[in-house]
Amino acid sequence: MTHEFKTIVAAYQTANTQGKKTVLATVVALDGSSYRKPGVRMLLLDNGTMIGAVSGGCVEKEILVQSQSVFKTETPKVMTYDGRYRLGCEGVLYILLEPFSLSDLFIAAFNKAIRDRVSFRITSFYKKELIAEKGLGTSVQFQKNTYPVDAKYPLNADIETLEERMKPCFKLLVIGSEHDAVVLATMGSLMGWEVVVVTHPSEGKSISDFPGISDFRVSTPESFQVTGIDSQTAIVLMNHSYAKDLLFLQALQYSSPIYIGILGPMDRREKLLNAVIDANSNISEAFMNVIHGPAGLNIGSITPQEIALSILAEIMAVVRNENPIALRDKEHQYFS
Repeated sequence: MTHEFKTIVAAYQTANTQGKKTVLATVVALDGSSYRKPGVRMLLLDNGTMIGAVSGGCVEKEILVQSQSVFKTETPKVMTYDGRYRLGCEGVLYILLEPFSLSDLFIAAFNKAIRDRVSFRITSFYKKELIAEKGLGTSVQFQKNTYPVDAKYPLNADIETLEERMKPCFKLLVIGSEHDAVVLATMGSLMGWEVVVVTHPSEGKSISDFPGISDFRVSTPESFQVTGIDSQTAIVLMNHSYAKDLLFLQALQYSSPIYIGILGPMDRREKLLNAVIDANSNISEAFMNVIHGPAGLNIGSITPQEIALSILAEIMAVVRNENPIALRDKEHQYFS
């Protein structure tokens, strides 16, 4: 996922300034089942530090051991991890280990892609066997330019590949400043999402009131800018004010988020939607369809934390186009 790769790149930059070598570990193939799927990555530093994880925690120690030869020789390799006898996942992971040494051009192109919220493509070249050789490795394509994660050796384009299209980082836009907005923003940041909080000038809040968020904005509904709201953006209106929610909802009507959540009972939602339609009878059906109110899934939530959990779960279900059910009732379960 993009936010995980963003964390890896940031960790590399810090390690590089400290003179530490880094190795990238990528799950490139899978026989059977596992906790995470091909495409998951983690970064290893030559001092034993690990950033990220490719499993629930069992595989990482073996990856750290196997990475030592890559630190020493700077030659990529593929390792395997058979979880059938050590884990409950009953699968064999094929993991590509390679030196991670990014060029200035790579960093500039990556930062631009993140800032401009454009997709990019990651391709890993590997062999599905235990092997260490030049030509294995990963490259990243930013629009028309492609950069390897390590430029020492040319990549072998004639071997197996894992290709992934990385979408812009998922964004959660929280409009409101009360305690429940703080809780939702904090929990959203723990998801790895870019969390942006918008508060009204009259509320006197600052970014220090919202731990872990990516950005903080003070705006009236009339001056609110919808630029940067795209299909990778979810919005939750949490003003606890009908008038403010209505004005912000009207400001959002020309944007294209994947989800808009409204707090309060169903009749409050209907009142808001009717007011929006009365003000603009030509409002698009697509916009109306992304509005969810009351926001969240019915999981018996009572506390602000539980309510935030139910909202985050509903957003996930919408984004992944899933109908929430208990995994035990799913015909093909997550680990199968």
